[in-house]
Amino acid sequence: MLICPNCEAEYNEGVTVCPDCDVELIDKQEFDKHMIAPEDWETAYTCSEIYEAEMLKANLEGAGIETMIVSKKDRNFPTVGDMSFIRLMVRKDDLESALQIIQDINSNKNETGENL
Repeated sequence: MLICPNCEAEYNEGVTVCPDCDVELIDKQEFDKHMIAPEDWETAYTCSEIYEAEMLKANLEGAGIETMIVSKKDRNFPTVGDMSFIRLMVRKDDLESALQIIQDINSNKNETGENL
């Protein structure tokens, strides 16, 4: 069985391109290997502002480390203070490298007295 890697629609043999996305279909087993499994990811950093997570994400991805931001912020529900947090996740295999990069960034930030 073939699947569209974009919309995840499944197709029978004979169809090679998704008619909705105009993307080449791939084998379902190949698609399943690349799915995000929570047990493959670790939290590398937590913060309360999305811009901080996005800046670190850009630095890590520039170093070839795949990242994902998980936010529990709900801007539709106003609260006093900041009661939520944002997690910057990396694959387990990249955790040590990611932590080193984040530590280097934070030590530079502390030396200059500037934020990220």
